[in-house]
Amino acid sequence: MLKKKTILIAPLHWGLGHATRCIPIIRALLDYGFEVLLASDGAALLLLQKEFPELKSLELPSYNITYPKKGIYFKWKILLKLPHIRRTISAEKRILKQLVAEGKIHGIISDNRFGVRNSKIPSVFITHQLNVLTGSTSYFSSKMHQKIIKKFDACWVPDVDDLLMNLSGKLGHLTGEPFPIKYIGVLSRMEKKEVPITIDILVLLSGPEPQRTIFEEKLKETLKKSEKKILMIRGIIEKEQKWQDFENIKMVNFMTSEELEDTLNKSEVIISRSGYTTIMDLTVLEKKAFFIPTPGQYEQIYLAERLKDLGIVPSCKQEKFKLKKLDKVAVYKGLKTLSQQPVNFSKLFSLFEGE
Repeated sequence: MLKKKTILIAPLHWGLGHATRCIPIIRALLDYGFEVLLASDGAALLLLQKEFPELKSLELPSYNITYPKKGIYFKWKILLKLPHIRRTISAEKRILKQLVAEGKIHGIISDNRFGVRNSKIPSVFITHQLNVLTGSTSYFSSKMHQKIIKKFDACWVPDVDDLLMNLSGKLGHLTGEPFPIKYIGVLSRMEKKEVPITIDILVLLSGPEPQRTIFEEKLKETLKKSEKKILMIRGIIEKEQKWQDFENIKMVNFMTSEELEDTLNKSEVIISRSGYTTIMDLTVLEKKAFFIPTPGQYEQIYLAERLKDLGIVPSCKQEKFKLKKLDKVAVYKGLKTLSQQPVNFSKLFSLFEGE
């Protein structure tokens, strides 16, 4: 009997979005008879270990991405991190070289980890950012990112290829195609269910510190004045689940995918960052939302403004959020599922089936 092929799946630890959107891919790999080796660091790795306790995992070196307290310094903080990021990429390559030499893996799926590739086995890069927005330096950051993507055997974009009716806008759609791009459709671990609404406002917190904590404190202070039923998921992955109360707000540190799907389905309005994975999840669940992009993160600001301009989801800057702004949610269309075929995993995974 042929030994099952092992695919290494490695999401970037930058908030939890990269890890959570890998969950449906991991499930599909297992369904198609592949072995899966999980690889990441920090909370992203912990989340995947909780979702798939039966799978082997590997800790990769961390990119150590944090946000400044003031958003305007975000780009410069990343630039200062470049030497460390380069060292991390080199370390990733060394680890991968050894795994391949020992015959432990037969394919790679990297979600935005630049050094997780090897020329001897099929290597896939997942991103919704073919263009990387950095303000006045967007042209250069986009070209640098595209240069890295070209080194992989395939690029999977979790969006549809329709130039108008899509989720990522100019982030995931280029005017030319400098390398082969596969639009794999909207990726989500969630499924829409018709259940009674029991939560008025669900707050989803995520992203690197210190902005996650700043966001939490801001929303606690604002929402404690509300008479609505509110639940806050703090986005802190720990060994044990912890519930607590703050004024009128119920709080929990994290939820598993199953718990989160149930909670989202029975929530009326979601307040969250405008991270791309969150947008995909809320699209599949067809939810009404209010977005507050992370200060200084051009990608989230662009996605929030685009959905606002399209009349789909209202949003505002973090410092301008007030309770009455939630009244705008009712006059926006809300996120709706895009017309797309289910993700064709059979076709995608054919890359790993050659000798």
